[in-house]
Amino acid sequence: MPVLPKKPWESKAKGLMLGALFTSFLLLLYSYVVPPLHSNMAFTTSETAAPCSPAPSEPGVATPGNSSAGECQPRRDIVFMKTHKTASSTLLNILFRFGQKHGLKFAFPNGRNDFHYPSFFARSLVQDYRPGACFNIICNHMRFHYEEVRGLVRPGAAFITVIRDPARLFESSFHYFGSVVPLTWKLSSRDKLAEFLQDPDRYYDPSGYNAHYLRNLLFFDLGYDSGLDPGSPRVQEHILEVESRFHLVLLQEYFDESLVLLRELLCWDLEDMLYFKLNARRDSPVPRLSGELYRRATAWNLLDARLYHHFNASFWRKVEAFGHERMVREVAELRQANERMRRICIDGGQAVNAEAIQDSAMQPWQPLGVKSILGYNLKKSIGPHHEQLCRRMLTPEIQYLSDLGANLWVTKLWKFLRDFLRW
Repeated sequence: MPVLPKKPWESKAKGLMLGALFTSFLLLLYSYVVPPLHSNMAFTTSETAAPCSPAPSEPGVATPGNSSAGECQPRRDIVFMKTHKTASSTLLNILFRFGQKHGLKFAFPNGRNDFHYPSFFARSLVQDYRPGACFNIICNHMRFHYEEVRGLVRPGAAFITVIRDPARLFESSFHYFGSVVPLTWKLSSRDKLAEFLQDPDRYYDPSGYNAHYLRNLLFFDLGYDSGLDPGSPRVQEHILEVESRFHLVLLQEYFDESLVLLRELLCWDLEDMLYFKLNARRDSPVPRLSGELYRRATAWNLLDARLYHHFNASFWRKVEAFGHERMVREVAELRQANERMRRICIDGGQAVNAEAIQDSAMQPWQPLGVKSILGYNLKKSIGPHHEQLCRRMLTPEIQYLSDLGANLWVTKLWKFLRDFLRW
């Protein structure tokens, strides 16, 4: 007997049922993997006061000037507080490569590529964590909790982070995360950012879902209340606390100069500091913030502006102590070495749109709804001396985490569902 064709309404009904099932599944999954946000509450593990206890076979931390010959030794214990939209993915790649090269122990998230952000960091969120465990490098996105982080590394570990002009950071965050911040969905103009800044209080609700992406994101990432009154004395107290805890605060706008200072702090080789710009967004058809909108964005992120002003000043004091002529010379060396690697490694010599990336292993994670993040194509013929370094320098964060042994089952499942639904 001939098979009767399905009626159109039957196909539509099945499609609707399948869509409903997928939506329910995603909601259940998200409720499991994203903990509730309490912006002013941090939780700690039961052994908060207990420091890590390195095994006798584990090498101790090396600090500058600690060798018998008076030369510095490379530091291998590093906490990188990875802030959002600050070139932090580029710095992350540098840390991944160094840790992999020297067989260091990373503290990875369990299941995801972040430590249950936007909740506060806790040691129990680390993959394969056991009380007393010591790690060399902690570098994935988190909401910073100093006591919890400090308990995972040896005394003398280097604490670093990177910040950015708050108006530029806000612009980047708005475009990248806007699709997952319901507050922005009511914006109707072509230039949603300009519309928001004309009257931000109309659209912003501090208790709204993912609202932390839209105001004082640096303050939030560093573990503080991003809704503090700018006139509160606690603002300056928090800034000074950051200064006391971090050995170096890098500036995204002066990334090469920052890496020179970082190399000095860590006593690393020049090759360890080489980089390609990762997770960069393609140019937007909407003009960059300027004039009045820039001033509005700065005023809207006033806590971050005060933080940035403080560490911009301290950064240049460090440069002065380092020596201006020496800085110019070492920045030039770094840029020449980067340019040499660009010619060796990158097909076409520059970043390309996501659609033009040929190898899925080089495809960066994209924001929902738009493929705006650039990536690279690896040259087909690279000499054996550079092939491994080129591939590692170009590998995006998610793929590199997998290569290093991180358990990313939630992130991978989310990617599968996004690809299936073409989000």
